[in-house]
This record gives sequence, C-alpha cells and structure tokens, in this order.
Amino acid sequence: MSSESASPTTARLDLQVRIISSLEEIAPADWDLLAAQKTLHILDESRCETQRNRSETLGNPFVSHAFLSALERSGSATSRTGWAPQHLLIETTDGRLLGAAPCYLKSHSRGEYVFDHGWADAYERAGGSYYPKLQVAVPFTPASGPRLLVPPSPHAKTVRETLAAGLVALCQKRHASSVHLTFLPQEDWDFLGTKGFLKRTDQQFHWQNEGYSSFDEFLGALASRKRKVIKRERRDASESGITIHHLTGSDLTEAVWDDFFAFYMDTGSRKWGRPYLTRSFYSMIGETMADKILLVMAKRNGRYIAGAINFIGSDTLFGRHWGAIEHHPFLHFELCYYQAIDYAIANKLKSVEAGAQGEHKLTRGYVPVTTYSSHYIADPGLRQAIADYLKHERAYVDAAGRELEALTPFRKTDALE
Repeated sequence: MSSESASPTTARLDLQVRIISSLEEIAPADWDLLAAQKTLHILDESRCETQRNRSETLGNPFVSHAFLSALERSGSATSRTGWAPQHLLIETTDGRLLGAAPCYLKSHSRGEYVFDHGWADAYERAGGSYYPKLQVAVPFTPASGPRLLVPPSPHAKTVRETLAAGLVALCQKRHASSVHLTFLPQEDWDFLGTKGFLKRTDQQFHWQNEGYSSFDEFLGALASRKRKVIKRERRDASESGITIHHLTGSDLTEAVWDDFFAFYMDTGSRKWGRPYLTRSFYSMIGETMADKILLVMAKRNGRYIAGAINFIGSDTLFGRHWGAIEHHPFLHFELCYYQAIDYAIANKLKSVEAGAQGEHKLTRGYVPVTTYSSHYIADPGLRQAIADYLKHERAYVDAAGRELEALTPFRKTDALE
C-alpha cells in the first residue's frame, strides 16, 4: 500500500501529515496508543481503592485497530463499497507517530447516520459535484468517540491543529466537496468550530447508571405505571419457552457467528436493502476482540432465534445491531435495551448507548443526549447555505431535547405517580 504527504511540515514541531490507504500499514500497538485517550471511571469505589490516585486510559472499541482494520480486511469498508480509506497520520520527520484520524473518501452518504442527502441534492442541482467527500468516522457505527486521535502531551494542541489543517489540505488534494467528522466529542466539536468547520448537533437516547445495584432498583426510580409496562414487556418477551444467553470471549464460536449473521442479514435486508457488514467481519473481530464483545442471544426449542451485538467500552456498553428469524412481542426491547441495562448494572458501567434515533427508548429509561458533528464545506456558497440551515437545526435539536427531557419516565414526586 502506498502512502503520501498531504501538507508541508509545521515549523514549531517539524511535523508532517501522511495519508495511508490501509490500517495494515500501521502497527496495531502504535495506532491503539493514540486511540487510548479515555479516563476510566468506576462507579464502585471499593473496586478501585488501589488505583485511586492513578489515571488509567482505555480506548473506545470502535476506534481500535482491531475494529477498523476488520472493516477493511473483510471488504466491508473499502473503495469498492464507497469507503476508500484515507487515514491521516501526524508524524515527526523521524517517523514518530503523534496523532491520527480515521478518514474515508466516499462516493455516497450511506452508512453514516448523520444525514446530508439534502445538501448533496441541492449542490448537484446547482451544478456542483458533492461526491467525492471525506468522512472522518467509524463506518456504519453511530456511536460517539474520538475522531482526532491525539493523546495528552505537551504538543497535543499543535498536533490537533495539524490534523485539522491536514483534513482541509486532503479535501483540496482529492478534489472533494467537503470533510465531515461525525459523532465526535464536544471538545473536538468546539475546537473545529474555531478552525472554520460548521457545527451540527443531533440527538440519541442513552441509559445512565445512577449507581443502581440491580435492575429492580433502576425500576424503583421510575413512575409506577412505567415500571409496570417494563415488567410486562420483560415477562411477555420470555414467553414461548425463550431463554436469554450472554456470550462473550471463547463463547463466540464460528457456529454462533453463523447464527448471528443470519439474524443480521434478515433484518438488514428488510431495513437497509443491503446489509453493510460481511460474514468475515464477525470472524475477524471474534479473533481479535472477543473480550470486548457481548452477544445477547435468544434461544427457543434448542436453537438461537434472535440476537443483539454489543461492544464493551471502558465505561459504556455500546449496542449496535440486532436481528431475528422469529417474531415474538417485545423480544427486541428485551435483547437490545433491558439486557443491556442488566449487564451495565452488573459490571458497574456508567451508560448504555443503544444506537441512533428511537424516541421509543425514552419510555424504557433512556434519556436524550446531544451528539455532535463538524463539517468543512469547500464551496463558499454551499458553506453559507448550510451554515444558515444548521443555525436553525441546532436550535430545534436543543428545544426538542428539553421537551423530551421533561417526558422521561423517572419519578418526579410520589404524588405525581
């Protein structure tokens, strides 16, 4: 695989930007050292007595070398599927790696979950070419996490500035219309706003662990009528002789992946038309990150009939997708939402992120959370039009969040139940 320079070196640190077309060009340990930015928080203080004064960093599973390289090697995120890797590396002139960004040159807007189809249509009608564009993201994964992979250091600010400038330079070099960084932390969103990137917000629904010792204690925080609904849904989901199984680590055999892939294909074909991930992707992550994966599987009459895949972060359980070959009432809620809450409570995780959209999650204890994306638009006219649109969209997202927050199922006072 070839690599190339995208920008001149910076005077202060003598840095250079290099673009690679495959993560195989980078040692996994070197990439993961950049991605391991997140401070570990543990709810149960007794579990961290010996490390109270020590900061421990763990990475988001989706920006790990194992996950991103599996997308490439499996044929899921490649130039053939419209996700051509163009990863940016920030290095010193002697080759020391200081920062990176997972970046893709795209020929469409599928698999992103932050929708810009309207922007593309408007630009095309005006005579422009919206594609190709650059996407700094984790393909097919609407989960927030670091996009500018810059670990803490005395030079972190300079490295981040070089990454931002490198993205703009790459946009020009590839004759792309734009650069989009999606599901990034608010800190990077604010930073990129100072560099000319437009600021966009959206909304998801996450479950927050308030130190619950059990699912019943969580239910106790809800209004009584909401507790009854959830209890009924969980009871109904387990009817017809259905049993629930948590599989991780060595439990993730090829036979299990065969079953889960059948669920994924069935649901994905109906929902998206063409599922994004290949069967080999699951084998690859099963080999390299099995201890970061939780499959919640439903079994009936001796065979698996449905399942949901989750990825285990340092303090968050990330629910991704699910599928089923039999329909049973509320089984989706049980596998994707309630079992995830059960697992987070048992393992002292701070939150559960259950994917994009879905106001139906609100009544099940998931609360509205703002997500962030940043957008560099090369054409001045299109940039101004989008900036005007985003000003109104941010206000709408903010107002909707406040309105939805008032509708959460948690008890206000006993008198109101």
